[in-house]
Amino acid sequence: MVFWIACVIGLAIVYLFDSLPTGYLAGRLLKGIDIRQHGSNSVGATNVLRTLGKWPAIIVLVVDVMKGAGAVFFAKWFYSGFPSLLTISPPATFGTQDWVAWAVSLAGLAALVGHSRSVWLGFAGGKSAATGLGVLLALSWPVGLGAAMVFGIVIAVFRIVSLGSMLAALAAVALIFGMEQPLPFRLLVLAGSIYVLARHRANIQRLLAGTEPHLGQSRPASKMEG
Repeated sequence: MVFWIACVIGLAIVYLFDSLPTGYLAGRLLKGIDIRQHGSNSVGATNVLRTLGKWPAIIVLVVDVMKGAGAVFFAKWFYSGFPSLLTISPPATFGTQDWVAWAVSLAGLAALVGHSRSVWLGFAGGKSAATGLGVLLALSWPVGLGAAMVFGIVIAVFRIVSLGSMLAALAAVALIFGMEQPLPFRLLVLAGSIYVLARHRANIQRLLAGTEPHLGQSRPASKMEG
């Protein structure tokens, strides 16, 4: 029982840490506004760019990526160390490395949910794309780097952030399954990519309708999340 309680505590710490709304805090600190009432009504870096400018958006983007990476690094440290610290052992059905991989993967999902369903914002939030990139980079840097490159290429060619985020998520799935990675990590990337795509449902509809705004557009053509 103590083992499972410790596992839940670790996931709760990750969730609470990643639910800190960076974009919302930037709006409050820099302009004294609720960024959810401006631009696309989102707390993501894209709406920070529209509402607050380039440098605040870059800072929010970097912090959100670091939050995702930090969640994985914390989970690896926490789940590798607490059994010996508490003198408890994982269930006999799990080897130490196996259960740590599963625990880290669950922590990665907790990070994504924390960013997009923040307890501090009434369980609302961003799209988890930047946080997901951080998770990828910490989990397997070649996969994260490959996804980031796809995102950059799409942005350079089409200048549509949502399209870049979704194609990067799909690229991450292809990359993780094309490399030698533990099954839990593969399932995390698959589930996380599906989650990111689901968070972009409205963007997909606008892309199909040809109304999705391009990077740098001061105001979106219609109310949306960014």
